[in-house]
Amino acid sequence: MSTTPSSRFSRRTGIRTATAAALAVPLLAGTATAHAAPAAGAERRPEKEREGDGRDGRALRVMSFNLRYASDTPPHSWPERRPVMRALLRKETPHLIGTQEGLYPQLQDIAADLGRRYDWIGTGRAGGSRDEFMALFYDTHRLVPVEFDHFWLSDQPNLIGSATWGNKVIRMVTWVRFRDLRTGGQLYHLNTHFDHQSQPSRERSAALVTERLAALDPAVPRIVTGDFNVPAHGNPVYDTMLGDGKLADTWDTAEKRGKLYATFHGYKPLVPDGERIDWILASPKTRVRRAVINTYSRDGQFPSDHLPVQATLEL
Repeated sequence: MSTTPSSRFSRRTGIRTATAAALAVPLLAGTATAHAAPAAGAERRPEKEREGDGRDGRALRVMSFNLRYASDTPPHSWPERRPVMRALLRKETPHLIGTQEGLYPQLQDIAADLGRRYDWIGTGRAGGSRDEFMALFYDTHRLVPVEFDHFWLSDQPNLIGSATWGNKVIRMVTWVRFRDLRTGGQLYHLNTHFDHQSQPSRERSAALVTERLAALDPAVPRIVTGDFNVPAHGNPVYDTMLGDGKLADTWDTAEKRGKLYATFHGYKPLVPDGERIDWILASPKTRVRRAVINTYSRDGQFPSDHLPVQATLEL
């Protein structure tokens, strides 16, 4: 890990202390955490204040992005994809990015490319820096973490690396409670990746996430990002996550939205009106100004085998 300024070390230590003090809250798992700060990089230029796109000081720009784990083997190796990823993220400047499949060195690269304005929180799903992360990146000029933790999608959610529902791959959740520096309010952001093979595992995962969400302070709005590996609508996983008005699908509730595409493309031609398996969900009273499935590519190269999903929110 690169050397970071002492102010970042102090802030990070404070977050761990806040988390330890809050262990009585049912959501908290009390697990070991790898929390990495970005390497040195170019500072971001000041944002332009534009009405309607979240750059006017009131709205929050959120992204959910399955990064596709880093591979050195072409085609679509990480060295090929990284410049496109960097260009996309610098163009969009989200305040919050819920990522899936990131490997530790890959996340360090993204942190360096985003620059010192951003920080991130996460741990490998097998513990520490091992395996894939559900890392959350955030704009430190807008958001400050108050507490954070992780839990695993299994019968033993507090056990690091546990997988008990028939899924061969470890699945987990990373969550953070943030304070918004502009509004003074707070919000929860939960980020996850459900299993790609087992529907029973996905259904139990949705039930556990819903149970944990129910333990949150109802006065604090929440955002849930993830690759759920099932299409929105017409699946028990979706029904559980949105049932009884628990959460709203920002794509459906958006005042404006872009063109619909399947969010997984596998580096094949994009599929208009395809299945959305990557979602941004939010508290039902959230105003969603705009929702977009971003199709950015450069010279035929996409940054990932998924398209990032974006929403501009007012909580």
